[in-house]
Amino acid sequence: MSEKGLDLGSNEKSANAAAIAKVKINRPATSTVSRAAETQPLAERIARLAAQAKATEISVLRVFELVQYTDWFVIVTGRSDRHVRAIREHIQDALRESGTRPLSVEGTDHNQWVLVDYGDVVVHIFYEPVRAFYELERLWNEAPRLELDLSAEADAAGPDVDGDGDDAAAQAS
Repeated sequence: MSEKGLDLGSNEKSANAAAIAKVKINRPATSTVSRAAETQPLAERIARLAAQAKATEISVLRVFELVQYTDWFVIVTGRSDRHVRAIREHIQDALRESGTRPLSVEGTDHNQWVLVDYGDVVVHIFYEPVRAFYELERLWNEAPRLELDLSAEADAAGPDVDGDGDDAAAQAS
C-alpha cells in the first residue's frame, strides 16, 4: 500500500489534480445533449460492472457541457492496488466481449489511479488514499451526477474479485 511517488502532503494538489484531470485525449469534439443521451448507457454499464467488481464510491458525472474530450466520467474506488486492477480487468473483459475496447489505458504500472478511456466515457479507478488526495468530484463539482441504484450489482458480485480472500468468506457466512 505504498504511495509510490505521490507527495500526499503537497500544497499543489489542487493544481496537480486540475492539470491531470483536464488532459485532453484525442477525440473529436462532437458532444451535444443528444450525444450524451446516446452515450449514457455505456456510462451506466461501466458503473454497474464496477459495482459487480465490488468498487465503492461509484460516481457518474455528466461532463459534456464542461469538456470537449468526453461525455461522462465514471469515478470508482478500490480497496487496494490489486482491487483497482481487478476492477479494471472486470470492466475491460466484459466490454471486450461486446466488442468495446478502450482507446487507451493509463496507470497500470502502480494501480493507484487507473484511467480507462472509452472515448465517450472516461473511467477513473482510484486506490482509496489517492482518490481522497485528488478529489476529482470537488474539481468537477459543476458536473451533474447520474444517480443509479447499484445495489443489485453489488449483491450479485462474484467471489473474491480482488484476490484478498475476504469476498468468498463473506459469502459463506
